[in-house]
Amino acid sequence: MRVLLSTYGSRGDVEPMVALAVELQTLGVEAIVSAPPDQEFIDLLARAGVPLAPAFMPIRQWVADRAKPRAAADFHSLASDMMAAQFAAISEAAEGCDAIVATGLFPSVGAARSVAELRGLAYRHVTFCPFFLPSHHHRPFFYPGHPLPAGVTDNRALWDFNAGTVNALFGEALTTHRVSVGLPPVDSARDLVLGERPLLASDPVLWPWQPTDLCDAVQTGAWILPDQRPLSAELMAFLEEGERPIYVGFGSMSLPSVKEAAQVATDVIRAQGRRIVMLGGWAGLAPGEDRDDCFSIAGDVNQQALFPRMAAVVHHGGAGTTVAAARAGAPQVIVPQVVDQPCWAARVVELGIGAANDGSTPTRESLSAALAIALASETGARASAVARTIRTDGAQVAAKLLIKATGR
Repeated sequence: MRVLLSTYGSRGDVEPMVALAVELQTLGVEAIVSAPPDQEFIDLLARAGVPLAPAFMPIRQWVADRAKPRAAADFHSLASDMMAAQFAAISEAAEGCDAIVATGLFPSVGAARSVAELRGLAYRHVTFCPFFLPSHHHRPFFYPGHPLPAGVTDNRALWDFNAGTVNALFGEALTTHRVSVGLPPVDSARDLVLGERPLLASDPVLWPWQPTDLCDAVQTGAWILPDQRPLSAELMAFLEEGERPIYVGFGSMSLPSVKEAAQVATDVIRAQGRRIVMLGGWAGLAPGEDRDDCFSIAGDVNQQALFPRMAAVVHHGGAGTTVAAARAGAPQVIVPQVVDQPCWAARVVELGIGAANDGSTPTRESLSAALAIALASETGARASAVARTIRTDGAQVAAKLLIKATGR
Protein backbone atom coordinates (compact mmCIF):
# COMPACT_ATOMS: atom_id res chain seq x y z
CA MET A 1 0.00 0.00 0.00
CA ARG A 2 1.23 3.47 -0.90
CA VAL A 3 -0.26 6.67 0.54
CA LEU A 4 0.38 10.30 -0.40
CA LEU A 5 -0.01 12.84 2.39
CA SER A 6 -0.46 16.24 0.78
CA THR A 7 -0.22 19.61 2.51
CA TYR A 8 0.60 23.20 1.69
CA GLY A 9 0.94 25.40 4.74
CA SER A 10 3.12 26.18 7.74
CA ARG A 11 4.81 23.88 10.27
CA GLY A 12 1.47 23.22 11.95
CA ASP A 13 0.21 21.71 8.69
CA VAL A 14 3.35 19.75 7.81
CA GLU A 15 4.55 18.16 11.06
CA PRO A 16 1.32 16.23 11.81
CA MET A 17 1.42 14.73 8.32
CA VAL A 18 4.99 13.58 8.96
CA ALA A 19 3.78 11.99 12.20
CA LEU A 20 1.13 10.07 10.26
CA ALA A 21 3.68 9.03 7.64
CA VAL A 22 5.95 7.58 10.34
CA GLU A 23 3.08 5.54 11.80
CA LEU A 24 2.07 4.28 8.36
CA GLN A 25 5.65 3.20 7.71
CA THR A 26 5.69 1.35 11.04
CA LEU A 27 2.65 -0.59 9.85
CA GLY A 28 4.33 -1.53 6.57
CA VAL A 29 2.76 1.16 4.38
CA GLU A 30 4.80 3.25 1.97
CA ALA A 31 4.09 6.88 2.83
CA ILE A 32 5.17 10.02 0.98
CA VAL A 33 4.61 13.62 2.06
CA SER A 34 4.02 16.36 -0.50
CA ALA A 35 4.87 19.61 1.29
CA PRO A 36 6.44 23.00 0.62
CA PRO A 37 10.18 22.59 -0.06
CA ASP A 38 11.26 25.09 2.61
CA GLN A 39 14.52 24.08 4.26
CA GLU A 40 12.89 23.56 7.67
CA PHE A 41 10.50 21.01 6.16
CA ILE A 42 13.24 19.32 4.13
CA ASP A 43 15.17 18.88 7.38
CA LEU A 44 12.06 17.73 9.28
CA LEU A 45 11.24 14.97 6.80
CA ALA A 46 14.87 13.89 6.57
CA ARG A 47 15.06 13.47 10.37
CA ALA A 48 11.88 11.39 10.30
CA GLY A 49 13.04 9.24 7.39
CA VAL A 50 10.03 10.18 5.24
CA PRO A 51 10.41 10.95 1.52
CA LEU A 52 9.45 14.45 0.39
CA ALA A 53 7.60 15.14 -2.85
CA PRO A 54 8.07 18.92 -3.21
CA ALA A 55 5.02 21.15 -3.58
CA PHE A 56 5.06 23.81 -6.28
CA MET A 57 7.10 26.37 -4.27
CA PRO A 58 8.30 27.14 -0.72
CA ILE A 59 5.53 28.49 1.47
CA ARG A 60 7.63 31.38 2.77
CA GLN A 61 8.39 32.44 -0.80
CA TRP A 62 4.68 32.25 -1.65
CA VAL A 63 3.74 34.35 1.37
CA ALA A 64 6.42 36.94 0.60
CA ASP A 65 5.93 37.19 -3.17
CA ARG A 66 2.34 36.27 -4.00
CA ALA A 67 -0.05 36.22 -1.05
CA LYS A 68 -0.99 39.88 -1.44
CA PRO A 69 -4.29 40.10 -3.36
CA ARG A 70 -5.63 43.65 -3.65
CA ALA A 71 -9.00 42.80 -5.21
CA ALA A 72 -11.35 39.87 -5.75
CA ALA A 73 -9.93 39.27 -9.22
CA ASP A 74 -6.44 39.00 -7.73
CA PHE A 75 -7.70 36.48 -5.18
CA HIS A 76 -9.34 34.28 -7.83
CA SER A 77 -6.19 34.41 -9.93
CA LEU A 78 -4.07 33.49 -6.93
CA ALA A 79 -6.32 30.52 -6.08
CA SER A 80 -6.39 29.36 -9.72
CA ASP A 81 -2.62 29.55 -10.06
CA MET A 82 -2.01 27.57 -6.88
CA MET A 83 -4.61 24.96 -7.79
CA ALA A 84 -3.07 24.35 -11.21
CA ALA A 85 0.49 24.27 -9.89
CA GLN A 86 -0.38 21.97 -7.01
CA PHE A 87 -2.40 19.70 -9.30
CA ALA A 88 0.75 19.13 -11.36
CA ALA A 89 2.93 18.54 -8.29
CA ILE A 90 0.44 16.24 -6.56
CA SER A 91 -0.30 14.30 -9.75
CA GLU A 92 3.38 13.42 -10.08
CA ALA A 93 3.68 12.50 -6.41
CA ALA A 94 0.54 10.33 -6.50
CA GLU A 95 1.95 7.94 -9.11
CA GLY A 96 1.36 4.39 -7.85
CA CYS A 97 -0.55 5.51 -4.75
CA ASP A 98 -3.71 3.95 -3.36
CA ALA A 99 -4.92 6.91 -1.32
CA ILE A 100 -4.44 10.65 -0.73
CA VAL A 101 -4.81 12.39 2.62
CA ALA A 102 -4.90 16.17 2.21
CA THR A 103 -4.84 19.34 4.29
CA GLY A 104 -3.50 22.88 4.06
CA LEU A 105 -4.61 25.88 2.03
CA PHE A 106 -7.90 25.35 0.21
CA PRO A 107 -6.58 25.56 -3.40
CA SER A 108 -4.00 22.89 -2.63
CA VAL A 109 -6.59 20.58 -1.05
CA GLY A 110 -8.90 21.19 -4.02
CA ALA A 111 -6.10 20.07 -6.31
CA ALA A 112 -5.48 16.94 -4.21
CA ARG A 113 -9.18 16.08 -4.33
CA SER A 114 -9.14 16.40 -8.12
CA VAL A 115 -6.09 14.15 -8.44
CA ALA A 116 -7.76 11.51 -6.28
CA GLU A 117 -10.92 11.65 -8.36
CA LEU A 118 -9.13 11.37 -11.69
CA ARG A 119 -6.98 8.47 -10.53
CA GLY A 120 -9.75 6.66 -8.65
CA LEU A 121 -7.87 6.87 -5.35
CA ALA A 122 -9.31 6.83 -1.85
CA TYR A 123 -9.41 10.36 -0.45
CA ARG A 124 -9.55 11.74 3.09
CA HIS A 125 -9.42 15.33 4.23
CA VAL A 126 -7.82 16.13 7.59
CA THR A 127 -8.12 19.18 9.78
CA PHE A 128 -6.51 19.97 13.12
CA CYS A 129 -9.33 21.90 14.78
CA PRO A 130 -13.09 21.18 15.10
CA PHE A 131 -13.68 24.85 14.27
CA PHE A 132 -13.22 24.10 10.55
CA LEU A 133 -15.86 21.34 10.38
CA PRO A 134 -19.62 21.98 10.04
CA SER A 135 -21.50 21.36 13.28
CA HIS A 136 -24.64 22.72 14.88
CA HIS A 137 -22.64 22.89 18.13
CA HIS A 138 -20.41 25.78 17.04
CA ARG A 139 -20.30 28.74 14.68
CA PRO A 140 -18.05 28.68 11.61
CA PHE A 141 -15.01 30.87 11.27
CA PHE A 142 -15.25 33.80 8.91
CA TYR A 143 -12.96 34.76 6.07
CA PRO A 144 -11.57 38.32 5.99
CA GLY A 145 -14.03 40.51 4.10
CA HIS A 146 -16.84 37.98 4.62
CA PRO A 147 -18.11 38.48 8.18
CA LEU A 148 -20.89 36.29 9.49
CA PRO A 149 -24.30 37.94 9.14
CA ALA A 150 -25.22 40.08 12.13
CA GLY A 151 -28.05 38.85 14.31
CA VAL A 152 -28.01 35.26 13.03
CA THR A 153 -27.65 32.82 15.93
CA ASP A 154 -28.67 29.56 14.23
CA ASN A 155 -25.44 27.65 13.66
CA ARG A 156 -26.98 25.62 10.83
CA ALA A 157 -27.83 28.82 8.96
CA LEU A 158 -24.33 30.13 9.60
CA TRP A 159 -22.76 26.98 8.16
CA ASP A 160 -24.95 27.39 5.07
CA PHE A 161 -23.57 30.91 4.83
CA ASN A 162 -20.06 29.47 5.21
CA ALA A 163 -20.62 27.12 2.26
CA GLY A 164 -21.71 30.09 0.16
CA THR A 165 -18.63 32.07 1.20
CA VAL A 166 -16.31 29.22 0.22
CA ASN A 167 -18.05 29.05 -3.16
CA ALA A 168 -17.67 32.81 -3.60
CA LEU A 169 -13.96 32.65 -2.78
CA PHE A 170 -12.90 29.40 -4.43
CA GLY A 171 -15.82 28.07 -6.47
CA GLU A 172 -14.86 29.77 -9.72
CA ALA A 173 -11.24 28.62 -9.52
CA LEU A 174 -12.25 25.07 -8.56
CA THR A 175 -14.86 24.78 -11.32
CA THR A 176 -12.46 26.10 -13.96
CA HIS A 177 -9.75 23.73 -12.77
CA ARG A 178 -12.04 20.69 -12.67
CA VAL A 179 -13.41 21.30 -16.14
CA SER A 180 -9.88 21.77 -17.49
CA VAL A 181 -8.87 18.29 -16.26
CA GLY A 182 -12.08 16.58 -17.36
CA LEU A 183 -14.04 16.60 -14.09
CA PRO A 184 -17.56 17.94 -13.60
CA PRO A 185 -18.28 21.13 -11.64
CA VAL A 186 -19.81 20.83 -8.16
CA ASP A 187 -22.42 22.74 -6.20
CA SER A 188 -20.41 23.03 -2.97
CA ALA A 189 -16.65 23.52 -3.09
CA ARG A 190 -16.44 23.13 0.69
CA ASP A 191 -18.27 19.82 0.85
CA LEU A 192 -16.29 18.40 -2.08
CA VAL A 193 -13.00 19.10 -0.29
CA LEU A 194 -14.19 17.86 3.11
CA GLY A 195 -15.35 14.55 1.65
CA GLU A 196 -17.54 12.01 3.37
CA ARG A 197 -15.65 11.28 6.61
CA PRO A 198 -13.01 13.93 7.31
CA LEU A 199 -10.35 13.13 9.87
CA LEU A 200 -10.11 15.42 12.90
CA ALA A 201 -6.55 15.26 14.22
CA SER A 202 -7.06 17.12 17.48
CA ASP A 203 -7.03 16.03 21.09
CA PRO A 204 -10.45 15.06 22.49
CA VAL A 205 -9.60 16.51 25.90
CA LEU A 206 -8.54 19.89 24.56
CA TRP A 207 -11.59 20.04 22.28
CA PRO A 208 -13.96 17.06 22.01
CA TRP A 209 -15.90 16.56 18.78
CA GLN A 210 -19.63 16.29 19.37
CA PRO A 211 -21.75 14.25 16.93
CA THR A 212 -23.74 16.28 14.43
CA ASP A 213 -25.72 15.56 11.30
CA LEU A 214 -23.79 18.29 9.47
CA CYS A 215 -20.49 16.38 9.32
CA ASP A 216 -19.50 12.76 9.97
CA ALA A 217 -16.00 13.48 11.24
CA VAL A 218 -13.69 10.97 12.92
CA GLN A 219 -11.63 12.37 15.80
CA THR A 220 -8.38 10.45 16.12
CA GLY A 221 -6.45 12.57 18.60
CA ALA A 222 -3.60 14.89 17.65
CA TRP A 223 -0.90 13.58 15.31
CA ILE A 224 2.25 14.09 17.34
CA LEU A 225 5.72 13.45 15.91
CA PRO A 226 8.14 12.32 18.65
CA ASP A 227 11.16 14.62 18.78
CA GLN A 228 14.33 13.19 20.28
CA ARG A 229 16.60 16.16 19.54
CA PRO A 230 18.50 17.50 22.55
CA LEU A 231 18.40 21.16 23.44
CA SER A 232 21.61 23.01 22.60
CA ALA A 233 24.34 23.17 25.22
CA GLU A 234 23.99 26.96 25.32
CA LEU A 235 20.25 26.77 25.95
CA MET A 236 20.70 24.10 28.62
CA ALA A 237 23.27 26.28 30.37
CA PHE A 238 20.83 29.21 30.33
CA LEU A 239 18.01 27.07 31.72
CA GLU A 240 20.17 25.80 34.57
CA GLU A 241 21.37 29.28 35.58
CA GLY A 242 18.18 30.30 37.37
CA GLU A 243 14.47 29.78 37.86
CA ARG A 244 12.28 28.56 35.04
CA PRO A 245 11.92 31.15 32.29
CA ILE A 246 8.84 32.07 30.26
CA TYR A 247 8.69 31.12 26.60
CA VAL A 248 7.60 33.73 24.05
CA GLY A 249 7.04 32.59 20.46
CA PHE A 250 4.52 33.09 17.66
CA GLY A 251 5.59 30.41 15.18
CA SER A 252 4.72 31.16 11.58
CA MET A 253 2.80 34.33 12.40
CA SER A 254 4.45 37.31 10.69
CA LEU A 255 1.72 39.96 11.08
CA PRO A 256 2.72 43.41 12.37
CA SER A 257 0.78 42.70 15.58
CA VAL A 258 3.14 39.84 16.42
CA LYS A 259 6.23 41.99 16.96
CA GLU A 260 4.21 44.39 19.09
CA ALA A 261 2.78 41.52 21.15
CA ALA A 262 6.24 40.03 21.67
CA GLN A 263 7.65 43.38 22.79
CA VAL A 264 4.82 43.87 25.29
CA ALA A 265 5.38 40.33 26.60
CA THR A 266 9.11 41.00 26.95
CA ASP A 267 8.52 44.22 28.88
CA VAL A 268 5.96 42.62 31.22
CA ILE A 269 8.08 39.53 31.92
CA ARG A 270 11.21 41.59 32.59
CA ALA A 271 9.26 43.97 34.85
CA GLN A 272 8.46 40.94 37.00
CA GLY A 273 12.13 39.99 37.20
CA ARG A 274 11.64 36.80 35.22
CA ARG A 275 13.72 35.32 32.43
CA ILE A 276 12.69 34.70 28.82
CA VAL A 277 13.27 32.15 26.08
CA MET A 278 12.24 33.74 22.78
CA LEU A 279 11.72 31.98 19.44
CA GLY A 280 12.32 34.27 16.47
CA GLY A 281 9.88 32.45 14.20
CA TRP A 282 8.73 33.82 10.86
CA ALA A 283 8.45 37.34 12.30
CA GLY A 284 12.12 37.35 13.33
CA LEU A 285 11.31 38.25 16.93
CA ALA A 286 14.08 39.64 19.13
CA PRO A 287 14.03 40.84 22.73
CA GLY A 288 15.20 44.37 21.98
CA GLU A 289 17.86 45.05 24.58
CA ASP A 290 20.73 42.58 24.59
CA ARG A 291 20.57 41.34 28.18
CA ASP A 292 21.49 38.08 29.87
CA ASP A 293 17.90 37.51 31.02
CA CYS A 294 16.76 36.39 27.55
CA PHE A 295 17.85 33.48 25.38
CA SER A 296 16.98 34.00 21.71
CA ILE A 297 16.45 31.10 19.30
CA ALA A 298 16.72 32.06 15.64
CA GLY A 299 15.87 28.70 14.12
CA ASP A 300 13.96 25.64 15.24
CA VAL A 301 13.66 24.18 18.74
CA ASN A 302 12.35 20.93 20.20
CA GLN A 303 9.20 22.08 22.00
CA GLN A 304 8.74 18.65 23.54
CA ALA A 305 12.05 19.06 25.38
CA LEU A 306 11.74 22.80 26.06
CA PHE A 307 8.17 23.35 27.24
CA PRO A 308 8.35 21.13 30.37
CA ARG A 309 11.15 23.44 31.55
CA MET A 310 9.08 26.62 31.17
CA ALA A 311 7.18 28.47 33.91
CA ALA A 312 4.64 29.44 31.21
CA VAL A 313 4.31 29.51 27.44
CA VAL A 314 3.21 32.73 25.70
CA HIS A 315 2.17 31.97 22.13
CA HIS A 316 -0.27 32.60 19.28
CA GLY A 317 -2.61 29.68 19.87
CA GLY A 318 -1.81 27.46 16.91
CA ALA A 319 -3.15 23.93 17.25
CA GLY A 320 0.31 22.36 17.38
CA THR A 321 1.77 24.74 19.96
CA THR A 322 -1.37 24.51 22.10
CA VAL A 323 -1.23 20.72 22.32
CA ALA A 324 2.56 20.76 22.84
CA ALA A 325 2.22 23.11 25.82
CA ALA A 326 -0.72 21.11 27.17
CA ARG A 327 1.25 17.84 26.93
CA ALA A 328 4.14 19.48 28.76
CA GLY A 329 1.92 20.66 31.59
CA ALA A 330 3.06 24.24 30.97
CA PRO A 331 0.51 26.97 31.77
CA GLN A 332 -0.30 28.99 28.67
CA VAL A 333 -0.95 32.61 27.75
CA ILE A 334 -2.43 32.80 24.27
CA VAL A 335 -2.36 36.03 22.27
CA PRO A 336 -4.48 34.89 19.30
CA GLN A 337 -3.82 36.32 15.86
CA VAL A 338 -6.00 34.67 13.19
CA VAL A 339 -8.51 31.96 12.23
CA ASP A 340 -8.81 29.18 14.85
CA GLN A 341 -6.43 30.72 17.39
CA PRO A 342 -9.13 32.62 19.36
CA CYS A 343 -10.97 29.31 19.71
CA TRP A 344 -7.93 27.52 21.13
CA ALA A 345 -7.47 30.47 23.46
CA ALA A 346 -11.05 30.06 24.69
CA ARG A 347 -10.53 26.33 25.25
CA VAL A 348 -7.36 26.92 27.29
CA VAL A 349 -9.31 29.31 29.50
CA GLU A 350 -12.26 26.91 29.82
CA LEU A 351 -9.95 24.07 30.84
CA GLY A 352 -8.23 26.25 33.44
CA ILE A 353 -4.76 25.59 32.01
CA GLY A 354 -3.94 29.18 31.14
CA ALA A 355 -5.23 32.58 30.12
CA ALA A 356 -5.88 34.48 26.91
CA ASN A 357 -5.54 38.04 25.75
CA ASP A 358 -8.64 39.62 24.26
CA GLY A 359 -7.33 40.44 20.79
CA SER A 360 -4.10 40.18 18.86
CA THR A 361 -2.26 43.12 20.43
CA PRO A 362 -2.00 43.09 24.22
CA THR A 363 -1.40 46.03 26.52
CA ARG A 364 0.93 45.78 29.46
CA GLU A 365 -2.09 45.67 31.72
CA SER A 366 -3.90 42.91 29.83
CA LEU A 367 -0.82 40.73 29.48
CA SER A 368 0.16 41.25 33.11
CA ALA A 369 -3.29 40.06 34.16
CA ALA A 370 -3.11 37.03 31.85
CA LEU A 371 0.36 36.13 33.06
CA ALA A 372 -0.74 36.38 36.69
CA ILE A 373 -3.45 33.79 35.98
CA ALA A 374 -1.02 31.48 34.16
CA LEU A 375 1.57 31.65 36.93
CA ALA A 376 -0.93 31.03 39.73
CA SER A 377 -0.38 27.76 41.58
CA GLU A 378 -3.88 26.48 40.83
CA THR A 379 -3.32 26.99 37.09
CA GLY A 380 -0.07 25.06 37.26
CA ALA A 381 -1.75 22.23 39.14
CA ARG A 382 -4.57 22.09 36.62
CA ALA A 383 -2.12 22.16 33.68
CA SER A 384 -0.20 19.24 35.21
CA ALA A 385 -3.42 17.26 35.67
CA VAL A 386 -4.62 17.87 32.11
CA ALA A 387 -1.18 16.94 30.72
CA ARG A 388 -1.64 13.41 32.00
CA THR A 389 -4.84 13.01 29.93
CA ILE A 390 -3.52 14.15 26.53
CA ARG A 391 -3.47 11.31 24.01
CA THR A 392 -0.27 10.52 22.15
CA ASP A 393 -1.57 7.78 19.83
CA GLY A 394 -3.60 9.91 17.40
CA ALA A 395 -1.36 9.26 14.39
CA GLN A 396 -1.38 5.52 15.09
CA VAL A 397 -5.18 5.53 15.33
CA ALA A 398 -5.41 7.38 12.01
CA ALA A 399 -2.90 5.09 10.30
CA LYS A 400 -4.85 1.96 11.27
CA LEU A 401 -8.12 3.60 10.21
CA LEU A 402 -6.70 4.47 6.77
CA ILE A 403 -5.40 0.95 6.21
CA LYS A 404 -8.76 -0.53 7.19
CA ALA A 405 -10.71 1.95 5.05
CA THR A 406 -8.74 1.15 1.90
CA GLY A 407 -9.02 -2.59 2.48
CA ARG A 408 -5.27 -3.18 2.30
